[in-house]
Amino acid sequence: MEEVTNVTETAPALPPLLERRVRQRQPTVSVLKSKLKQGVTCSVPRVRSTLTGFFPVVKWLPKYKLREYVWGDVMSGVIVGIILVPQAIAYCLLAGVEPIYGLYTSFYANIIYFLMGTSRHVSVGIFSLMSLMIGQVVDREVFLAGFDLNDDFKASALPDVFNGSIDTNLTVGKLHTVELMGQQCGKECYAISIAAAVTFLAGIYQVMMAVFRLGFVSVYLSAPMLDGFATGASFTILTVQAKYLLGLKIPRHQGYGTVVVTWINIFANIHKTNLCDLITSAICISILVGGKEIQERYKDRLKIPLPTELVVVAGATLASHFGELNSIYGSSVSGHIPTGFIPPQVPRFGLMSRVALDAIPLAVISFAFTVSLSEMFAKKNGYTVRPNQEMLAIGCCNIIPSFFHCFTTSAALAKTMVKDSTGCQTQVSSLISAMVVLLVLLFFAPFFYALQKCVLACIIIVSLRGALRKFKDVPAKWRASRNDAIVWLVAMSATALISVEVGLLVGIIFSMMCIIYKTQNPKVSLLGRASDSDLYEDVDEYKNLMPPPRVQVFRFQAPLYFANKDTFLKSLYKAVGVEPFLEMTKRRKAEKKAKEMSLKQAKANGDKNNGEVVIGLVKRELEFHTIVLDCAAIPFIDSTGMATLKGLVKEYKEIGACILLASCNTSVIDTLQKGQFFGKNDKDMSSLLFHTVHTAVLYANSTYAALERSEDSVV
Repeated sequence: MEEVTNVTETAPALPPLLERRVRQRQPTVSVLKSKLKQGVTCSVPRVRSTLTGFFPVVKWLPKYKLREYVWGDVMSGVIVGIILVPQAIAYCLLAGVEPIYGLYTSFYANIIYFLMGTSRHVSVGIFSLMSLMIGQVVDREVFLAGFDLNDDFKASALPDVFNGSIDTNLTVGKLHTVELMGQQCGKECYAISIAAAVTFLAGIYQVMMAVFRLGFVSVYLSAPMLDGFATGASFTILTVQAKYLLGLKIPRHQGYGTVVVTWINIFANIHKTNLCDLITSAICISILVGGKEIQERYKDRLKIPLPTELVVVAGATLASHFGELNSIYGSSVSGHIPTGFIPPQVPRFGLMSRVALDAIPLAVISFAFTVSLSEMFAKKNGYTVRPNQEMLAIGCCNIIPSFFHCFTTSAALAKTMVKDSTGCQTQVSSLISAMVVLLVLLFFAPFFYALQKCVLACIIIVSLRGALRKFKDVPAKWRASRNDAIVWLVAMSATALISVEVGLLVGIIFSMMCIIYKTQNPKVSLLGRASDSDLYEDVDEYKNLMPPPRVQVFRFQAPLYFANKDTFLKSLYKAVGVEPFLEMTKRRKAEKKAKEMSLKQAKANGDKNNGEVVIGLVKRELEFHTIVLDCAAIPFIDSTGMATLKGLVKEYKEIGACILLASCNTSVIDTLQKGQFFGKNDKDMSSLLFHTVHTAVLYANSTYAALERSEDSVV
């Protein structure tokens, strides 16, 4: 009784006086005029700012600390260049083009990123995933053009490049040609034309994304999705390269299910395995894996990474040349790699309509990997990068090199980590790496003629160890977040079993569906009060909480919009135990039954007023008189959500309960005001909206107590 007395004596709690700021929006026309005037204004400071923004090197290079930075930059640049050369040659197997174009791509990309990039540590160049995606497009178009995908150069006698004699007119796949822009084009020419066209379009897309500030697109590429996508693509890369390990002449499968079909073809042709390639592959993989293990085990003692790839390439090339493995055992070799540069050529615009859609995933993935790596290493080393400039830089790293017979580039994690661990300070290291590649292009490229393709495949496969090891992390991912683990598995499976492009699309759609599912099935709870404080929390999660008497406090932890309004209503009805429609139905049935009984009694007693008295007594008393909606976890509502709240207020009012809102953010309040939720001119705002849950509870109890007193006085 004392508690009831205290409650009834509590004065109505007035909400704190918080006055919203009045914000006047400027007219759209004046805003556009101001921005247009600012955009066309030309001055010396503006030109300087634009120049330094477009070419960040102009800003940081004059401040270069020679004594402090040069040793780390030279060391990391040389080491990355040494790693880059064999990888650039190897990844051309994935891209379906000749090895020389991988060297071109690595050279130009490093030069351009040195001028335009804002990250000091990112290594931009040839990347296995980009090469795979390019190779799928190239092989498809080459096949549709009528070229034989089995076409492979077989030399009857190996040219003696080590003694300086080589036929520079050697060509591959020239038996069949197609006309391209008035010129006859062979298989090699057509393949690099397709790759350059895709690269040009991908760069254009990236520059357009930078101009229109569309960098936010990358937020839809969640980390679990990207991780699963990269792992699935790595499994596809391993499958595509497996035939080279065995020396099998199997064309790359066109269409979906590359992994499954390729493995079926491999086992169907396993009896044709080239023993020379198989033995070479086993030796090279053993050396490469051994070198990686030593590097990981003694990374604290080793100041620089072991150049295992270069050692394997040099040793395998010498063994292949002096052992005449191509002519005697029929082992596939890289073939002639010319020195110098090919004259630039405009990308074939006639091919772009065929590959316009293929360039979209290339542009998005290339940008996503570059920006995420640049931000990761910038945060690690204590500086900032500009994502929009990174997108512009990687776009130019694709557009400009496409005129020089290059294919799509991206930042590569492995080489970036090498740069970071070997003391890289600035992008001068990228310039040094480009010089290393330039030396190979000018002098040493022909010496890779005898290098077996199985050796290049070994380099590619061993480089996938990190991505394939992600399978071991699946149990830990599952324990940490089942949602993230499922997204990873779906993206990985779709990429590996269907195709890379479909895997990317499936991963994005599925991860977004998971977010939508979360908003449609959020956590809901009833709140209780902690002792005598004004703190209210979930009664199922915390101990010693007391629900306020005759008041239900309900929390909904998601936005309230068209997709989850039904979930909101069902969860609220279940939590408070009363659904207005069913309650009204029960009352009508009770009233109908009571009326029938009163009529029977009236007929029996001859009394005409008894029925009305009985009907007045059938109203059921609810266990609560107020529902307080804690809106702190509702970030926004739409018109459907607002209509849902309006309906709730009306329905519960009909059964004698009221709805109060607490802890709404300004966005929700504005939406409710625009929809006249609080009545005309917000006349009911002070009685429906409260800044805290506790204020709403006090107001509800004091109002109900005042109502009871007035009813008692009337009686």
